[in-house]
Amino acid sequence: MKRLDDFRMQMGRHELVPIMVGGMGVDISSSDLALEAARLGGVGHISDAMIKTVTDRRYKTKYVKAKQALYKLNVESDDKSLVKFDLGHLAEATRLHVESTMTRKQGSGLVFINCMEKLTMNAPKETLKVRMASAMDAGIDGITLAAGLHLGSFALIEDHPRFRDVKLGIIVSSLRALQLFLKKNARLNRLPDYIVVEGPLAGGHLGFGMDWAQYDLATIVAEILAWMKAEQLDIPVLPAGGIFTGSDAVRFLEMGGAGVQVATRFTVTKECGLPDDVKQEYFKADEDDIEVNQISPTGYPMRMIKSSPGIGDGIRPNCEAYGYLLDSNGKCAYITSYNREVAAHPGVKRISVMDKTCLCTQMRNFDIWTCGQLTWRLKDTTHRHADGRFQLLSAEHVFQDYQFSTDDKVNLPEAGVVLAD
Repeated sequence: MKRLDDFRMQMGRHELVPIMVGGMGVDISSSDLALEAARLGGVGHISDAMIKTVTDRRYKTKYVKAKQALYKLNVESDDKSLVKFDLGHLAEATRLHVESTMTRKQGSGLVFINCMEKLTMNAPKETLKVRMASAMDAGIDGITLAAGLHLGSFALIEDHPRFRDVKLGIIVSSLRALQLFLKKNARLNRLPDYIVVEGPLAGGHLGFGMDWAQYDLATIVAEILAWMKAEQLDIPVLPAGGIFTGSDAVRFLEMGGAGVQVATRFTVTKECGLPDDVKQEYFKADEDDIEVNQISPTGYPMRMIKSSPGIGDGIRPNCEAYGYLLDSNGKCAYITSYNREVAAHPGVKRISVMDKTCLCTQMRNFDIWTCGQLTWRLKDTTHRHADGRFQLLSAEHVFQDYQFSTDDKVNLPEAGVVLAD
């Protein structure tokens, strides 16, 4: 049986190991994880989700504190329409994180940034333009457009000097979504450099409804590849979602994929930005511990471990500090749900809100454990020690297991220490 290493992914002038590590926010796909993927010859992602929180943590900036101080008098108000991001600070934070990552890059691979359209930030077009332009200014190799159709996103940066230089990709979950994107952007004479086809088993937000189980990644990929061939479009296609072994990846490359995007197995690596105790929760999860629910205020279904502490937690909306999901009118579905529960339970100090979550705060605190459907298999990829804890993996080990494994096998790491002190 072929190995994934028997293939190479051509992206412009770059010949790459056909492995792309997906962009998991908030800082779950850390710089360290992305840089390891690039060092090993593949593609790594950082995420710009809650970028100000990331820079405050990693580079000791004070962006969140400054925004909170500016709007502190609005905390008790239901109207969040005046809570705006300082675009200058947003640009600074993005440049700082990207530059700090890119200056450390080694190897022949690439580092991309994941940009979610659903981070509307009370000014969808203005904030998305600043995020993308600032990442390009700071030297990012590529931008992956995620969580939305992004029909107007290319147009926001068409006047940037790197518009035709930087790699631009789109995540879709159907042929129809791809067709809409290409039609909308036809006037720009700028095709995407790659297309990630994300299936129903992926982690985090899904491009499907609650009927996600009726869909199949291989079927969607085959439909897209056939249409692209008929249209004579030569764009690398990377299947994603539920690709757990190198053999899984090989099957997609043999049907015409250029590479694969993977993420779940990297959540339990030392380089991943999740806290180590949360990584143990990923290892321990069984198949029935994983659910797709509708608690995300974005309107998209979301896959997570159902014991996530953020589920049902009725904290006060933190829009003055964060506010990444405020729409163009300053509204968020969590605010509506929170206010409903407060009104229904007068005098209760800590209410419970089950139908939505304050995703900004909960993701910032690593209390919503988003995951892929096959997370329950992680326990079989490592050693369990006598104290019940699982040995963390290195990103290099997981990357090379994808790259060189055969026969649907997962190779265990050399036995070692469970956690660093």
